[in-house]
Amino acid sequence: MENRNYYETDPEFMERFEHFAFEEVVKEEGQQLDEITRHMAILATLLGCQGVEEFKLELPRALDAGLTPVMVKEVVYQAVDYLGIGRVLPFLDAANDILQGRGVKLPLEGQATTTYEDRLEKGAGAQAAIFGEQMKEAWKTGHINRWLAANCFGDYYTRTGLSLAQREMITFCFLAAQGGCEPQLTAHAKGNMNLGNDKEFLVKVVSQCLPYIGYPRSLNAITCINKAAE
Repeated sequence: MENRNYYETDPEFMERFEHFAFEEVVKEEGQQLDEITRHMAILATLLGCQGVEEFKLELPRALDAGLTPVMVKEVVYQAVDYLGIGRVLPFLDAANDILQGRGVKLPLEGQATTTYEDRLEKGAGAQAAIFGEQMKEAWKTGHINRWLAANCFGDYYTRTGLSLAQREMITFCFLAAQGGCEPQLTAHAKGNMNLGNDKEFLVKVVSQCLPYIGYPRSLNAITCINKAAE
């Protein structure tokens, strides 16, 4: 059942939801983000909470607000590290359908900067840039940590299309939105702060994404931000 008209079936709900999500939250004094950052965070959040139907509604808004097709694809690609392909594939399909429907020719230009030979070294370098010099050796402590350096950071974080700070911000959103990852969420809140995404910025990100993930996960995210700031 496509093209549902919720204003016909659920008018009171829609009036209150849209007023809150698109007026109150967006215009809250002291909690505003620039449009690119806000829509990027919302897309990442919808991936994290598995809101694929809302993602299909949000993506055109994000593109209209100035996100480029490359930015959109980079958000989707990076989600695989934090959600797994099982949860991301429907979003890749949705993004491809919407982009092609807008006349965007796929594939987009490549954004990779590593090879299979140097991805581990460059990935560990990206980890060190975010979390500190000790991360340059962390990959030696087991094969999962080696994969984390080479695959998660070496294959994805080193790509162009998004800055390192933007990549850490969307990772924060993936983790906050799926819940149950509070230790990692606290660590990535600290990683964000190390890159200049300070406590106040992260609270704004949570605030702008709250309508899409609800209050419990948003409040948990705020707790993790406060813990990281200590």
